[in-house]
Amino acid sequence: MNSRTHTTAVSFTLLGVLFIGFLAVAVLTEWYFLAALPFAAVLLYNGWTNSYLVFFLLLLSLPFSFEYNFTPSFGSDIPDEGLMLFVSLLFAGYWVFNPASLQLRTIQHPLLILLVAHLGWILIATLFSSDHLLSIKFFLAKGWYTGAFVLAPLIVFREKKYIKTAAVIFAATMLAAAVIAMVNHLKYDFSFAAVSDAVAPFFRNHVNYSAMLVCALPVFAAFHQCSTSKSIKAICKTSVILLLVALFLSYARGAWLALLMGGFAYWLIKKRSLLTLYVAGILITVFAVFWIKSSDRYLEFAHDHDTTVFHEDFREHLIATYKLKDVSSAERFYRWVAAVRMIKYEWLTGYGPNTFYDNYRPYTIPAYKTWVSNNTEHSTVHNYFLLLAVEQGIPGLFLFLLLLGTMLYYAQHLYHRAEDVFYKTVAIMTGVVIIMIVTVNMLSDLIETDKIGSLFFLCLSVLVMTDRNTRKSSQAAPDVQCIS
Repeated sequence: MNSRTHTTAVSFTLLGVLFIGFLAVAVLTEWYFLAALPFAAVLLYNGWTNSYLVFFLLLLSLPFSFEYNFTPSFGSDIPDEGLMLFVSLLFAGYWVFNPASLQLRTIQHPLLILLVAHLGWILIATLFSSDHLLSIKFFLAKGWYTGAFVLAPLIVFREKKYIKTAAVIFAATMLAAAVIAMVNHLKYDFSFAAVSDAVAPFFRNHVNYSAMLVCALPVFAAFHQCSTSKSIKAICKTSVILLLVALFLSYARGAWLALLMGGFAYWLIKKRSLLTLYVAGILITVFAVFWIKSSDRYLEFAHDHDTTVFHEDFREHLIATYKLKDVSSAERFYRWVAAVRMIKYEWLTGYGPNTFYDNYRPYTIPAYKTWVSNNTEHSTVHNYFLLLAVEQGIPGLFLFLLLLGTMLYYAQHLYHRAEDVFYKTVAIMTGVVIIMIVTVNMLSDLIETDKIGSLFFLCLSVLVMTDRNTRKSSQAAPDVQCIS
C-alpha cells in the first residue's frame, strides 16, 4: 500500500468513526443536526482548498432547495441558505488571507458603492424598526445573500470560463427542475388549480417557479447566439421550447409579462434607450400614484367582495382578472392601498425591514377586503417597491432605485462598449434578466427569496466583473464565441 492510499484509508476511517460518534450523540440528545457536522468539516476542508467548487455547489442547489420549518417560528431554505452562509464566511476568510484576490478598483466600483449604501440604509432602518428582532434577522440574511452572490462571484468571475460554468449550472438545473415540475403536473392533467402542488417542494408556489423559469430563457438564448457548435445550438433550441412550454403551463401572468418585457428590453438596449424608459417609468408611476390617491379616487375601483373569488379554470381566471374580480389581484389592491397609506406616517426610516405583516392591518380599507384577507401565509404587499417604501422609508426606496438604474445603465453601456462577443452577450442578457426580475417584482416580493434574490445579486456581480474584465482586456483581440 503506497502512502497516498494509506492516507486516504486513514482519512476515510477517521471520518467514519467521527460520523458514528456524532450520530450516537445526535440520537441520544435528539439534536439530529449533529450527524451532519463531520460532513460539514469535509465541506469546509474542500471548500478552503477549492473554494470555486463550493460556490458552484451553491448555484447547483438553488432550484432544488425547499423551505423547512424547524420550529413554528424558525424556518430555512434547505440546503441553499446554509450554503449561502458557508460561502459568505469562506470567501470572506479567503479575501482576508489573500487580499490580492480582490483589487481595489473592483471594490471601488460604483455598483458596489451603491450596494453598500443600500445595505447601510437597511441597517439604519433596522435601528429604528418597530420590531428589532425581525429586522436584525432580515439584515443578517441580507448579509450572507450579498456575501454569497456578490463577494464570492467577484473572486470567482475573474475569468470568463467561470462565468460560463455558472451560467451552464443555472441553465441546466433550471431545465431539470422544469422537467420535473411538468412530469408532476402531468399527474394533475396540467390543471391550473394544481400547478402550485406540481412545483412543490422545490418552489413555494407557481409564482416563485415561473419567475426563476423565465430568467433561464435569456441564458439559453445567449448560448445559442454565440455558440459555433451546431449540436449546442440544437440543444439550446430544444431547451428554449421546453422552457416556453413550462412557462405557459405555470399559468403565471407576471412571468408571461416578464418574458414580453425582456424582449422589449433587448431591443431597448440595442437602441440605447433602456435607461430613458426606466426613468420615464418611475415618473409615470409616481404621477399615477398621486393621481389615484388624490380625492380618494382609488375607492372608485373597489371590487365586489361577494363576486371576487378564486377560479380553478384558467380561462375564467383571466376573464376575472380583466374584470377586477380575481381574488389574487383584488387582494393585491387591498394591500397596495394599505401600503400607500402607511408611507406618510413613517416616510423616513419606514416601519423596519421584515415588519410589513405586523403593521399593515390598521391601514387597510374595508372596501378592498377579499376572502383571503386573513393572510394566513403572512405574505407581504406583493409589490417590492412599495414594500421598500413601507419598511425602509422613501430614502431606502430611492437608494434601491438608484442601484437598479445604475445596473441597467451598465448593462446597456457595457454592451455597446465591449468588443468581446462573449462579454457583449453577457451584458445584454444580464440587462434582460434584470428587467424580467423588475417586472415580476411589480406583482410580488421576490428579491428577498433565495430563488430570485440570488439571481438579482448575481446580475450585479456579473456586471461589475464584465466592466472590470473588459477594461483589462480592452486591447486584446475580440473573442468570437461564448460556448462551444
